[in-house]
Amino acid sequence: MNNRPILGITMGDVSGIGPEIAVKSLNREEVYAEARPVIVGNADIVKRTIRLLGLDLTLHVIDSISEAKFEHGTVDVYDVSDFKAEDIEYGKVSTLGGISAYEAIEKVIDLAMNDEIDGTITGPLNKEALNLAGYHFNGHTEIYAKLTGTKKYSMMLAHGDFRIVHISTHVSLRQACDLVKKERVFEVIQIAQDACLSLGIEKPRIAVAGLNPHSGEGGLFGSEEIEEIIPAIEIARKIGLNVEGPVPPDTVYSKAIGGQYDIVVAMYHDQGHIPMKVVGFNMDKGTGKWKAVNGVNITLGLPIIRSSVDHGTAFDQAGKGTASEESMLNAISYGVNLAKARNAAKKH
Repeated sequence: MNNRPILGITMGDVSGIGPEIAVKSLNREEVYAEARPVIVGNADIVKRTIRLLGLDLTLHVIDSISEAKFEHGTVDVYDVSDFKAEDIEYGKVSTLGGISAYEAIEKVIDLAMNDEIDGTITGPLNKEALNLAGYHFNGHTEIYAKLTGTKKYSMMLAHGDFRIVHISTHVSLRQACDLVKKERVFEVIQIAQDACLSLGIEKPRIAVAGLNPHSGEGGLFGSEEIEEIIPAIEIARKIGLNVEGPVPPDTVYSKAIGGQYDIVVAMYHDQGHIPMKVVGFNMDKGTGKWKAVNGVNITLGLPIIRSSVDHGTAFDQAGKGTASEESMLNAISYGVNLAKARNAAKKH
């Protein structure tokens, strides 16, 4: 059983649903069959969450990974902050919420960089709280890149075999168009290739979406395809990568879902996020509540593994005990697979 990867799980902003979905996930016996999970964050928040959910779980506070029990029924918590749960109000943006979220991220990255854990799983952040706390980042991706010294990285969204990797993410749409450059497109194609290989896909089929309607229609609707995207694809093909494109963005995702591609390179945030969330997020028409919130957010190009839920803090649901842990379970499963692949590669 020691081949189960050790995964450090952060709760994100503790004013939201992050603590709830983390604890609910660790109440699942099947999680312990595939991983050795430990929550990295505030122990008192975890204690409050166990009480809120009425679960028969034992809190086990640790000061080092070596002290963890990794047993179902016991929640190991690497305590990194000393505030009390009563200091945090459900559903409210706060400086303390931002501080605690960042401290947990910083610690889990440190544990992974020092090979004390095999991978990191992150709960949802609140960017306003993060910035109120003085940490001026657009999200997890940028924090991880900064703290690991990574220059070349990209965000990948995944739901089952449907995978999307991005040229740019948290920038304005005007900036995103300017960032579609040959060098960056080629770089992300390579990152997509490596991601698929790490997941055991021997000959990845990569689709590159166009930026403009109809992929520019031969220059009628924009020149980015001709000047930047096609040259990057040609370079990738010359080194043996199986790349198709630019595929019109209004059809490329349907083709990917239909099994034609293993991964799609999207040109900007919403071009990738909208199709993924249409597939993974399902709302009940009658109740107006989410029936399913599936999907995983993975940062590629890092020296460590980072897999995350693909939804926000849901402050409106916080403290009600009704949040779905599906996305967290998906993130843990992806983290396990990535960690196993990386550990196997190290042995060779």
